[in-house]
Amino acid sequence: MSEASRSDEIERWRLPLSSTRPAPAKKKFWARQPAAPAEQRSEPEIKPARARPVPETRAREAKPKQKRLPASRRSLSQSPLTRRILVLNIMALLVPVLGLLYLPTYRDSLLQSELELLKTEGSLFSGALAASGVATGALGDEKLVPETSRQTIRRLVDVSKTRARLFTPDGILIADSFLLSGPGGIVTITPLPPLDPNESLVWKWVAGAYDWVFDRLPNSRILKPYQEAAVQNATDYEEVVKAMGGEAATFVRDAGKGKMILSAAVPVQRYRQVLGALLLTKPGDDIEATLRDTRLTILGVSGIALGVTVLLSLYLASTIALPIHRLADAADRVRRDKGRQKSIPDLSARGDEIGDLSGALRDMTEAVWRRMDAIEGFAADVAHEIKNPLTSLRSAVETVARVEDPLQQKKLMSIILDDVQRLDRLITDISDASRIDAEMSRVEAQPVNLRDLVLAVADIHTATGRESAPIIRTQLPDGDALAVLGTEGRLGQVVRNLVANAISFSPPKGGILLAARRVGRQVVLTVEDEGPGIPPDKLGAIFERFYSERPKGEKFGTHSGLGLSISKQIVEAYGGTLKADNRKDAAGRIVGARFTVTLPAA
Repeated sequence: MSEASRSDEIERWRLPLSSTRPAPAKKKFWARQPAAPAEQRSEPEIKPARARPVPETRAREAKPKQKRLPASRRSLSQSPLTRRILVLNIMALLVPVLGLLYLPTYRDSLLQSELELLKTEGSLFSGALAASGVATGALGDEKLVPETSRQTIRRLVDVSKTRARLFTPDGILIADSFLLSGPGGIVTITPLPPLDPNESLVWKWVAGAYDWVFDRLPNSRILKPYQEAAVQNATDYEEVVKAMGGEAATFVRDAGKGKMILSAAVPVQRYRQVLGALLLTKPGDDIEATLRDTRLTILGVSGIALGVTVLLSLYLASTIALPIHRLADAADRVRRDKGRQKSIPDLSARGDEIGDLSGALRDMTEAVWRRMDAIEGFAADVAHEIKNPLTSLRSAVETVARVEDPLQQKKLMSIILDDVQRLDRLITDISDASRIDAEMSRVEAQPVNLRDLVLAVADIHTATGRESAPIIRTQLPDGDALAVLGTEGRLGQVVRNLVANAISFSPPKGGILLAARRVGRQVVLTVEDEGPGIPPDKLGAIFERFYSERPKGEKFGTHSGLGLSISKQIVEAYGGTLKADNRKDAAGRIVGARFTVTLPAA
């Protein structure tokens, strides 16, 4: 019986009754009841509420959220990502620059070169002294002549500007290029510093800042201070003592204020006899000047590199932070604003991860809107489908109270029972359909043996079917488990729904074929029946919710119209497809329906 015929029959019973006898007055459940006597009234007992544990999700929601600055109000300089990029790039540049500025190896190589040069110069001077400043005594002994040695030394150091001192084997100083004999006695010569070039104030400021900074840096070598006694002796200098033993030696001393004194002592020998020791000393100003020039050059190049690094970092940050700000701002607008006028900007043309993020956000937004449309449509369909049996149920309930004929009352009660059962089926299927998405997101897909699943469903229907039930046959390859990714319960529900649909449309003793095979990386399952087939214009509509095209003669309300919709929803959740078509014979006539399920193989 259809919905319209049931309603017409109920209305036909109601009209005669309502015209012959007035309906009894209905009691209003909200009518005021007489008050109880005061002595019978008592204050209600208030029981303390039982404390219930707060779920973990509610506990997380109860925590106060930290307010963040909206993306549209945050400039590039306020971006934490920009600051991280700047800090990391600047640190990557500063680490090697600071290492170059320290230059301990370069400093040592300069020192070694100057000392070797000073030692070579001393060897030349000692050879000149041994050739011109040595006198032979009456006994054939040789010794240095002080006056001749002084003149020779003055002529030699006049070109090199190096201080030279000559010691005798007994340690007495007999010649010093900084001491000059004159009519009034000994005159000490102090060399003047070189004239400063015309330097600008900026250069002087830079040089002063350089000296101030690097004077405070820790020195890699601890030097002995340079001390010069009023009466000098060979034992005051370690290198001179070694030279007296016939071995050339060098030494570096601290002159104070970051200055150094370099010295080299070589023996003055004649026929391998040590006649004295020559000590050459010079300040390390050339080394410091070379280091300063090198460091300032490094600083200049580093300053340019730092500027380029900052600009490139800002450019990199703008290509990363600003698009992310745009995406975050657009997401906030989509969340706050009403309607669907706001959209996520399309940055997929970038071809990088931010473009992928933009595409993912756009797809997610579209999916959310589609889900909202689906929920709205589902709610409307549910309301419509539940309203029909409720309307029929209300009419039957209102009519049965006024019908006195027992046969009519019995018929109305059967209608009420059918409507209640129909409501129960609807609510069960609706609840199942609404749980599918949430269940699919929680349960991880596992390999399922589709072969055993199909055989189990076929055996159950064969064992529980009536005599006139259709005959179920299976066509499965031998030795292949036909494993697919999914959950056994939901995939079994798909197979059961398709078999139940085929049974409902198949004629008595008709045939139903369950076949499965592997095609590449997919498993294909087909369910074929010998029923009337599917109308060509309804091949897609049969998967819609509450589709009600049922076989002739089937009792109304037996099916909810959600079975195929739920099956398609489950199959698509596991990355598969569910399609329907008609089977045709050689003459082109429809001889049944075919449902094809395609699932990824495990």
